[in-house]
Amino acid sequence: MLLFAARRRACAIVIAVLVGIGASLPAEARRHGHEERAQPLTAETVNAARYEGPVSERGPSAVVLKAAVLLDRLSFSPGAIDAKAGENFSKALAAFQQAQGLQPTGKLDPDTWQRLAGNADVPALVDYEISDDDVKGPFTPRIPQKMEEMSRLDQLGYSGPVELLAEKFHVAESLLRELNRGRPLDRAGSTIVVPNVRDARADDAVARVEVDKALKAVRAFGADGRLVAFYPATIGSKEKPAPSGTFRIRNVTRHPIYYYDPKFHFKGVKTDRPFTIRPGPNNPVGVVWIDLSKPSYGIHGTPDPTKIGKTQSHGCIRLTNWDALDLAGRVRKGVEVAFLDR
Repeated sequence: MLLFAARRRACAIVIAVLVGIGASLPAEARRHGHEERAQPLTAETVNAARYEGPVSERGPSAVVLKAAVLLDRLSFSPGAIDAKAGENFSKALAAFQQAQGLQPTGKLDPDTWQRLAGNADVPALVDYEISDDDVKGPFTPRIPQKMEEMSRLDQLGYSGPVELLAEKFHVAESLLRELNRGRPLDRAGSTIVVPNVRDARADDAVARVEVDKALKAVRAFGADGRLVAFYPATIGSKEKPAPSGTFRIRNVTRHPIYYYDPKFHFKGVKTDRPFTIRPGPNNPVGVVWIDLSKPSYGIHGTPDPTKIGKTQSHGCIRLTNWDALDLAGRVRKGVEVAFLDR
């Protein structure tokens, strides 16, 4: 009798522990299973990744990395791919969900994963052999913080091969390094692992652009009203907010020279004289300028893609360099650009 009682108490303890574990899991995790297990980010783990439950929002995830690459390929840009379920990833995912007629939660679920990855027959990560052009430069190893000092440089090139490769494959430099631990990223002929996004997006023509100031995003629509591209954006600031209303694209300039007018009174700029900054990916407006009919406003690139949607701009609409180039290749003079306040 004593032995039976002891066993019964032991069972009760085990049941209590199991119930406690279940109660500590989020409700969604209890419905769909445990949170995704942490895996090393390699081509093998990422390409084989499958949605099996809520993904971690605390750190890098093979499932999120795969989803981000697939979104990028479909022109729903997650910004700089970093394998994390951050704000830009969630916005891109929500835009994809809405385009697919799903609830735009911005979170992965079985239906979204099926639409996104169910028929994908391409790997998310691929090998790439670094070329001579990737490493020959010319580079600008040290980019000044102050705009007046930038104006003294002959060019605002990439800081080095790592920055060039990161932009070429739409990936954060930190993730590019993590995917290639022990592999040289500055040597021609070296084979590295990169997101499979190069030349993957469609080039549907854009007939209308919406700048969503609240969401910090840009939507591009085709002539039939279909959403053909979505980009996270940095839009204005308190000292120089983005405009309201509807304007039109006047022209597109690649490799723009940046002109500073003292009347702008930008924070941190001390001089009262105009100056120019030479072209390059680290130019304040990046590699392309899409000029709007609103004077001094445009859609342009940025020298720091990881800050898109997280910092402020001088009133304009700032995209990653690759997203700005993507949009520039789809628009033409006269295309309408509407700024949405709500």
